Amino acid sequence: MTTDASAVVAHLGEDFLAQVYGRTYRHFPGDPGRFSGVLGWHDLNSLLTHHRLDPPRLRLSVGGEALPQHTYSTPVTTRRGTVWHRLKPADLHGRLAEGATLVLDAIDELHPHVGQLAQELERHLRTGIQVNAYASWTPEEGFGVHWDDHDVLVLQLDGVKKWRIYGPTRQAPLHRDTDVPEPPPDEPMVELVLQAGDMLYLPRGWWHAVAASEGVHSLHLTCGMQTATGADLLQWLSEHLRSETTVRSDLPRFGSEDEKNEFMRSLGDLVMKEFGHGTLLDRFLAVRDATDRARLVPSLPYVEGVPPDPALSVHLVTARARLRRDGEGNAVLTAGGEEWIFGPQTAPLLSLLVAGGHHRLDTLARAAGLRIGQVALLVSGLVDGEVAAVGWAG
Repeated sequence: MTTDASAVVAHLGEDFLAQVYGRTYRHFPGDPGRFSGVLGWHDLNSLLTHHRLDPPRLRLSVGGEALPQHTYSTPVTTRRGTVWHRLKPADLHGRLAEGATLVLDAIDELHPHVGQLAQELERHLRTGIQVNAYASWTPEEGFGVHWDDHDVLVLQLDGVKKWRIYGPTRQAPLHRDTDVPEPPPDEPMVELVLQAGDMLYLPRGWWHAVAASEGVHSLHLTCGMQTATGADLLQWLSEHLRSETTVRSDLPRFGSEDEKNEFMRSLGDLVMKEFGHGTLLDRFLAVRDATDRARLVPSLPYVEGVPPDPALSVHLVTARARLRRDGEGNAVLTAGGEEWIFGPQTAPLLSLLVAGGHHRLDTLARAAGLRIGQVALLVSGLVDGEVAAVGWAG
């Protein structure tokens, strides 16, 4: 699957980040088998069979409205009195044949190959990724004409999907915004048909409608990209400035005009001083990377530390870890909201982990010129910090 995930990133092209990302849509034609190793119908059937998935995680949608759960499942009461809902395949098939779209949110947390795809995209785009799966069988539009408050990258896995793209009517709309976008024009700016192996990138705020072709089923993944906006930077800055007395002080509601003016001048000076530093944006983005949510990957059965077994493999479970050198040449790793300081010799080892992939302990030991036991001890600290996981290689 590493090849498939890497191929998705490579297929975006060298100009994507500079010329497309956040600016305009792009269609990426591909070979029909391009995503054959990511997710298939058998995988989807297995997930529906072996997981108890309730709305809104799993839902059927028609015209933007979710169908009642009882129309495709039945409640089951256990002998301890808990209730869960079991899918009824015949009813599920019936609703889908009538025009409903099946949606499975955060499938990257359920399927390892999709999770690896998400992590590759996170590493490349430097932002959080959530992947949803969509399956449909009819020209009915599961969500009507709508816009999303996040950028999306769509991977057409099987079948075909018709997209009508209208463009944006409000620049960079937010989930919590001051205004709603104006309705889109009557006619789309472009109509596309995604075939198996195609990708489509769409910035947030772009109106679109999606439907399968008559009699042709469709399965696609939508990779939603977490935003990082000016509002986020200002919120972070306000938290960062809490170290300043002026920021923590009460507003001079009952003070004189001179006292109010002095307070506002002091507060403005603090903010302008921060904005005067050319490093403010980079500092904020570094913090975003350093506090990136780690993916849930336990390291059972190794609950008391990582044994010095050369065949064990280790990988970081956060894709946006930061590695730097401090003034003394030590390797400083920040990931998952934590920071570790290791000796200079560990830098080659940590560089391999930050670059991604699974690495055997003996490979890491050779890279750093360390003993297996020393590497196992280092990795144990990262596992305890919940930013790394170990298991058998291969």
